[in-house]
Parts: sequence; structure tokens; C-alpha cells
Amino acid sequence: MKDSEKFWHPYVAGVALGLVLLSSLVLMSKGLGASGAAHRLGVAALNSVASSHVDASAAMSGFKADGASPLDDWLIFEVLGALLGGWVAAYSAGRLKLGIQKGPNVSTKKRLVLALTGGIIMGIAARLARGCTSGQALTGGAMLSAGSWLFMFSVFAGGYALAKLTRRQWL
Repeated sequence: MKDSEKFWHPYVAGVALGLVLLSSLVLMSKGLGASGAAHRLGVAALNSVASSHVDASAAMSGFKADGASPLDDWLIFEVLGALLGGWVAAYSAGRLKLGIQKGPNVSTKKRLVLALTGGIIMGIAARLARGCTSGQALTGGAMLSAGSWLFMFSVFAGGYALAKLTRRQWL
């Protein structure tokens, strides 16, 4: 089996993702996004070691209103479902294995440092922007938000501009 046969066809995957978004909007009256779940996980972790700090913070105390857990939100289940769905997709395609994907010109340590650094920057940016790219692109784009469309065009333009600089790392 060729590597390209191990993945879903992009149009089929796009339709499936659109149906997941539609289901989320119809059943939950909310769109998709992941940064809110990451924020709640961080608040829950901090709450387990320094609950007084969470209680004193206006940005975090609302997650514990009326004795609720910071993890008591549908976004947590959305992210767990995405992880489970990714695992099922990889397993069913025969791609489930541990490993670090990197180009021949990048060491494993450098790849992990760059991935962690990029993840931290994206997490901070998602909090500053009050949402992540999945929320902007999928939910905002589906709602025909002009800001979301402008954001996504900017993301793709930036990605294409940067690809020329980073391509040699992967070849």
C-alpha cells in the first residue's frame, strides 16, 4: 500500500469535518475549537496545586463557580473525542506507531524544542486572540465572519511565505 493510500481523501475528510461542525452547532449550539479546553486543563492543573491562586484570579475563578470543576465543560469532551478519533483513524489505516516526524536536516532534540516552542507561542496567541485557528477557521468561517476569513487568508499567505524558508529542513 502506498503512503498516499493510508490517508483519507482530502475532500472526504473535509465533508466529514463539515458534518462534525454542523452537528456541534445543531446539538450543542456551539462551534468547534480547542484552545478553551487547553485553558481549562491548565486551570485544573493549577487548581490542584494552588487553588487559592485560582480563586483570587478573575480570569480563572469563573471556571470554579458554584463549586464546579474547571473540567466541567463540553470542550474537554470535544478534545477527548478528537484524540480518540485520531487514534482510531491512525489504527484503522495501519499508521499507529510511536515516532517523531522530522526532516533529515533536523535532530530529534531540535525538532522537539521547535515543536514545544511553537506550541507555546500558538497557545499564548490563542489566548490573546480569544480563540484558536480551528475556532476561527471552522466556526468563524462557517458563520461567514469577515474577520475569520481575513484571518485564514493571512494564515495561508504566511504559511506559503514561510514554507520556502523551512522547506530545506524537510527534504
